[in-house]
Amino acid sequence: MAVAIVGLGVGVALLAWASDQFVIGAARIAVIRRVAPIVVGVVIVGFGTSSPELLVSASAAASGQPEIAVGNIVGSNLVNLSLILGIGVLILPIRVASKTIRREAPLAVAGMVLFLIVVQGGITLIEGVVLLAAMVGALAVVIRRGGDGDLASEVADFAGPEPTLGMEVARTIVGLIGTLAGAQLLLWAAVDLADRAGLSKGFIGATVVAIGTSLPELVTVIQSARRGEGDLILGNLLGSNLFNALAVGGVVGLVGGATLDAPRLTGVAAVSAVALGVIVWGMMTTGRRIRRLEGAVLVVIYLLVIPLLVT
Repeated sequence: MAVAIVGLGVGVALLAWASDQFVIGAARIAVIRRVAPIVVGVVIVGFGTSSPELLVSASAAASGQPEIAVGNIVGSNLVNLSLILGIGVLILPIRVASKTIRREAPLAVAGMVLFLIVVQGGITLIEGVVLLAAMVGALAVVIRRGGDGDLASEVADFAGPEPTLGMEVARTIVGLIGTLAGAQLLLWAAVDLADRAGLSKGFIGATVVAIGTSLPELVTVIQSARRGEGDLILGNLLGSNLFNALAVGGVVGLVGGATLDAPRLTGVAAVSAVALGVIVWGMMTTGRRIRRLEGAVLVVIYLLVIPLLVT
């Protein structure tokens, strides 16, 4: 078990560092190429930070571990909108200035609702195709709606001063390779730990693996909070949840669709993720500000939900 715990720690650390480099490099390349701010802020940063979820869940599904694959998806969505957003708000109460971000919240909720419907009993090949088609449609909506000045200024701050194309291409490649390696190590350690500790693979996937793969979001949120980039925080987390539900769920169906009898994951966890999405959407649209007290409530919700997933 000691070896598995060490492997888990190394895998998580490698994932956190490598995926962060991957996101920074990809975002800066997009800025250099004058890609629209909404694409950088919501698509590249938001979806890029979900690359660990994609790689871990795809590997788990391909190796016949659907509980870990699905647990990672629903667990990451739970972590993003409760623990990570709550921590970000505790650091910086968020004023929701960007109209674009407010419009993306219902997309993220709709994506999680579709995943909730599809995942019952497992994700088949056809259902995977449906999820990926919905992802393409969501991307088209996001890009067509365009960005605004609030998000554009925050994306410019995130990109940093005068990045060079060659350096950022190298950063992106190294980050991608490191993310692949970290994902494989994390998956191996999680399966071994579940077997040795007598815990269900679904629970391990929704907790240990999900927190590990969500560290890039946490890093991005903390960095953005320190810079006062509230819209980028929300764009990152909403984009990540949308990507997890539709793209990662779709890939799981394509590479390893299998039956799944895990009511705690497909019921309690998936429903809780949707409920959190609705709660955060309400916070954004009513007061147009997420306060520290609300951030604390989100963290408490996560701590209350996790014991319900133990099997």
